[in-house]
Amino acid sequence: MLRSVKILAVALILSAPVALSAQAESLGLGRPATAEEIAAWDIDVRPDGQGLPEGRGTVTEGEEVFQERCANCHGEFGEGTGRWPVLAGGFETLATEDPVKTIGSYWPYLSTVYDYVNRAMPFGDAQSLTPDETYAVVAYLLYLNDIVEDEEFELSKANFTEVRLPNEANFVEDARPDTAKVAQQEPCMTDCKAEVEITARARIIDVTPEDESAGSALD
Repeated sequence: MLRSVKILAVALILSAPVALSAQAESLGLGRPATAEEIAAWDIDVRPDGQGLPEGRGTVTEGEEVFQERCANCHGEFGEGTGRWPVLAGGFETLATEDPVKTIGSYWPYLSTVYDYVNRAMPFGDAQSLTPDETYAVVAYLLYLNDIVEDEEFELSKANFTEVRLPNEANFVEDARPDTAKVAQQEPCMTDCKAEVEITARARIIDVTPEDESAGSALD
């Protein structure tokens, strides 16, 4: 019985867009998206390189673009300014109490870097970079994270998938919901606390970090 209810629910969910589309058409609402509109929306880039545009850019060219368009928030060397994200460094910090998750220390795929820069950066002027500028900025970020060492290194669609980020191997596929096994290794069950006690709640404690000059919100 329960399985039948689940199948019915899935069928209703899958049929909802079709029903809404037919209803909108009958009321004279909307129109099919044009090929140009779909192309403007379909800009994701995948780890295998699918979705990458033609283009190229060197580390040196990327540094120039980065200093002009990105450094105001992320710092000249990706160190971050104020509360803006740090983009470089953080190596061997993931197992510490204060992990620094950067492109070099944490991100698994270069496609994520390209896709994010292309889709959302620079802040306040998203999607204003050309494909060549985006390739160049990504090449510069690789250089800042010591993943490439040559300032004349050129990143392009042709060699994009050859670049591997250091932390890729530490990301594993989550097989849910096909299997109950979530982790690919045995969980740590040593040095566990006997019990967990809730001492305060986030809605009461001001957990937003402040500048060091202003003092900690938890002092």
